[in-house]
Amino acid sequence: MDNLIRGITKDGSARIIVLNSTNIVNRAVEIHTTAPTATAALGRVLTAASMMGSLLGEKDDLLTLRFKGDGEAGTVVATSDYMGNVRGFVQNPAADPPKHPNGKLNVAAAIGKGTMYVLRDAAGLPEPYVGALNIESGEIAEDIASYYAQSEQTPTVCALGVRVGKDYKCVSAGGVLLQLLPFADDEIIDKLEENLKTIPPISNLVADYGLEEIAAMYLKGIEFELFDGMRADYRCACSRKKTDGALVSLGKKELEDMIAEGSAELRCQFCDVVYNYTAEELKELLEKAK
Repeated sequence: MDNLIRGITKDGSARIIVLNSTNIVNRAVEIHTTAPTATAALGRVLTAASMMGSLLGEKDDLLTLRFKGDGEAGTVVATSDYMGNVRGFVQNPAADPPKHPNGKLNVAAAIGKGTMYVLRDAAGLPEPYVGALNIESGEIAEDIASYYAQSEQTPTVCALGVRVGKDYKCVSAGGVLLQLLPFADDEIIDKLEENLKTIPPISNLVADYGLEEIAAMYLKGIEFELFDGMRADYRCACSRKKTDGALVSLGKKELEDMIAEGSAELRCQFCDVVYNYTAEELKELLEKAK
């Protein structure tokens, strides 16, 4: 079943992406054992990266979204492919600063001040594109909108939400990315602005409505069509082959030290899978090292 849809207004003024990321966030909670605010921070970054990644053009393209702030959560990272499949981690999964006076999780305090990075590794480019922007709010959605406005000159509305239950699991999570396209009609812009005044939080919407219904709320009074949908999951790309390469890249000295210790263990920071190496296996890799 699709959990990410994409659409465009019939006059080409705006495009919209809607994602229900509840399962994605719950998989992240399962892997990283996150505290509530860390769950909200990582969940928002995963959701944003998934939607942004779905705008990539080729199957081998990758997008990485990194929030490197001075808050309690530390660095929060998510990487997405062109289908919106995503993986991520939070440096301090126990981050859980005091809530706002209204009882809401204080994601901004968990993120803090620092820099947001958007890295695109796209086919045809000699090297990855890296965009960097000061973290303005730490609430994630506002920073994503600022990135598009400043770095890509694309007026953008970004809504992100993660609701965490008493059992620390994600009750609902989702996001909307609404962007104006070149030569957008002023009348369409006015309608979009009017609609935004009455839109409930996205974490509430994904709990009660389907994706197409949510798109219709944002585009109320505007003709639009959905041009595709896809299944976006929490999906890690780690493998034994990749950890082999990582060990070989360390060089002979490092490998010799590991062999002397009798074994080595590599743990994937995205999915927590452990790759164990015996001394014999390390000796085989040593022959490939420089």
